[in-house]
Amino acid sequence: MASTAPIDAPTASPVPAPRVRTESRAAWVARQAARLPFQILMIIIALLWLVPTFGLLLTSLMPADQISEVGWWKLFAEPSMATLENYRAMFDNSDLVDALITTAIIAVGNTVLLVLVAALAGYAFAWLKFPGRDALFVVVIGLLVVPLQVALIPIFSLYNSTGLFDTELGLILFHVAFGLPFGIFLLRNFFAGIPKDILESARIDGASEARIFFRLILPLGLPAIASLAIFQFLWTWNDLIVALTFGRDVQPLTVAIFSQLRQFGSNIELIAPASFLSLAIPLAVFLAFQRYFVQGLLAGSVK
Repeated sequence: MASTAPIDAPTASPVPAPRVRTESRAAWVARQAARLPFQILMIIIALLWLVPTFGLLLTSLMPADQISEVGWWKLFAEPSMATLENYRAMFDNSDLVDALITTAIIAVGNTVLLVLVAALAGYAFAWLKFPGRDALFVVVIGLLVVPLQVALIPIFSLYNSTGLFDTELGLILFHVAFGLPFGIFLLRNFFAGIPKDILESARIDGASEARIFFRLILPLGLPAIASLAIFQFLWTWNDLIVALTFGRDVQPLTVAIFSQLRQFGSNIELIAPASFLSLAIPLAVFLAFQRYFVQGLLAGSVK
């Protein structure tokens, strides 16, 4: 009886490891050298852009009797000259302190109100069906091109007759009215990109529209809401023309600084720290929430 030898199973040939292409050092150096002129140009532009702000900061730290005699660059030669007396004098000035508080009330108050109203309207335009929805949204888009200057005189007359002139509420309502078209447009585009299945599942589970809005839409729309809040806060904080038109005793910080400059001219030891503080606060807010600002604008532009 013939015996058969066992047949060895074929062995698989080893698979060669994928070859990773590495960039040679010479190519990397050449690529970086090609970018160097552009990077140097951007650094120079950034430094030139920061010179006025940096000069304002150093001016606010100079003694009052030296501001009009030497330039702010004198602090580089004599750092011991720097003092905080100008900031102490600014916070001792009741007009500037009241103006700072008024600015914070107007900026925060109108931002909160705008975000709430724009979010509700954006959700309605994105997911609720009602007669004339598309036509009304076209009207909202059309309001984006209306400059606020054309409404100053009509609103001035309206505020005079309703008692809203020279009040914080009047300034808040004006900023909300002119910020709503952009806010509704931004949030509607963002909310429309939320998956429909999420909302349908919530409705099947018995959730009301209010519950869906506060428990689903607001958390999911946080990037767009944050970007809108930052944009509105910055615009309101830096406003001058609206505050000049509708305020007399109620003055934000920009108007108070303008009044100091117009009345006293040489009162730079108060104007410089107040101006830098007016610049630093919105800049700090923007830098703190810059990530949300960029995410929200990009998301609202493509969805």
